[in-house]
Amino acid sequence: MKKGLIIIGVLLIVGLFIGSSYNSLVDLDENVKSKWGNVESSYQRRADLIPNIVNTAQAYAKFEKETFIEVTEARSKATSITIDPSNITPEQLQQFQQAQQGLTSALSRLIATFERYPDLKANQNFKELINELSRTENRIDVDRKRFIESSENLNAAIRKFPKNIIAGIFGFEKRDYFEADEGADKAPVVPNSI
Repeated sequence: MKKGLIIIGVLLIVGLFIGSSYNSLVDLDENVKSKWGNVESSYQRRADLIPNIVNTAQAYAKFEKETFIEVTEARSKATSITIDPSNITPEQLQQFQQAQQGLTSALSRLIATFERYPDLKANQNFKELINELSRTENRIDVDRKRFIESSENLNAAIRKFPKNIIAGIFGFEKRDYFEADEGADKAPVVPNSI
């Protein structure tokens, strides 16, 4: 009888440990998914601002049609990529980053084009749209960092003993991180306009 109670007690403790470990891994996994949702939301916010910026600018820069088309196509490509946050592969993340980098480049060219139009730069609506774009870019940066941190927390938990055993049994997998864009390690060259 005493042995039976000891065995039941040990099994109960092991069961509680497994349940607690599983639940903490689920919480970490859901946090990664939530943070990825925030990343996508911030990128969507940027994509939603672009038509307003382009429409405002087109009234002033009628001869810059090629730049507007480039931005519109880059936006379309960037918003067409969807990723399942529970199964992010390095290839999907790379494809997502490339599309977003293409949009960032197109936006940079668009903003450089606007420098040639003083009336546009003075337009209050345009100024507010550009400021909103700047704030959105900051949100993207913050949300990407939070996603990386949440992925790091999940990855660390999955790799540490004894949770690595629980993670293996229940199929929790390591998450990939955003990587710096190619050439991000070099400072941009600003042309001398003096």
